[in-house]
Amino acid sequence: MQKILLYYRFTPVQDPDAVKLWQKTLCDGLGLRGRILISHQGINGTVGGEMDDLKAYIKATKQYAGFKDIVFKWSDGSKEDFPRMSVKHRRELVGFQNSDNEIQVDESGVVGGGKHIKPRQVHELIEEYGDDVVFFDGRNAHEAKIGKFKNAIVPNTNTSRDFIAELESDKYDSIKDKKVITYCTGGIRCEAISAMMKKRGFKDVYQIDGGIVKYGEAYGDDGLWEGSLRVFDDRMTVNFSDHAKTIGECTHCGSKTSNFENCALAECNDLVLICETCKKTPELLFHTDVCQRKHHAKSLARS
Repeated sequence: MQKILLYYRFTPVQDPDAVKLWQKTLCDGLGLRGRILISHQGINGTVGGEMDDLKAYIKATKQYAGFKDIVFKWSDGSKEDFPRMSVKHRRELVGFQNSDNEIQVDESGVVGGGKHIKPRQVHELIEEYGDDVVFFDGRNAHEAKIGKFKNAIVPNTNTSRDFIAELESDKYDSIKDKKVITYCTGGIRCEAISAMMKKRGFKDVYQIDGGIVKYGEAYGDDGLWEGSLRVFDDRMTVNFSDHAKTIGECTHCGSKTSNFENCALAECNDLVLICETCKKTPELLFHTDVCQRKHHAKSLARS
């Protein structure tokens, strides 16, 4: 039986290249596939494989002192959802612009981040404070098109690098005195964003421990989450139950869908939210009309 593990840990790593080599050797030896990023800020990984091999991976990884408290999250899938085993050394654990100056990390994690709350505490907070609680999406805007918390604020972000400018605008001044719950797929992005928010005047910031994945495990589609979860492997999306609500809308016809496809223009490769019917028409598999015109121009030049 195969599964996928998702995990991260913010912790000082003195020699990222040595940890990178160790992790690559470990994963190759266990026959795992996936993606792991190593930084002086910590580790962030998604790996798939046989259950016994994944358990052996967890045991070995926890032997590194800084990684002993990692919370590993299990997800349906297999190593076939990844093309290879990739382990890379990156300057930033999450791709925020200049996060070295934004995020300080010690053995306990991100310094000055939001308060971690369990999924049940999310409900307790809302029951107590009602409209004074606000959900703030810590992902890229396209991810929220197919799934988000009800009534969540979705920043205008194409990549994580857009968050600092968003937070420094005056768009969110009205919620700075409210109780703000940040959330993301597994917790890593909102761990950093919550610290960025507090630096910019947000008074009371929380983050869901384990992110959307842990919330989905607890409540499925019978809580405050609605839609599908965008993931970054060959699965593209996952649902938490057989009655997940479809909130995405086809770019072309407006019908309900959670299906993303890469733009047919190779150098664009941005995602197109497109239903299965429109997907059958090749002319619709483009992110924008500009991409379509470029593609046709190249086809004419080759003919």
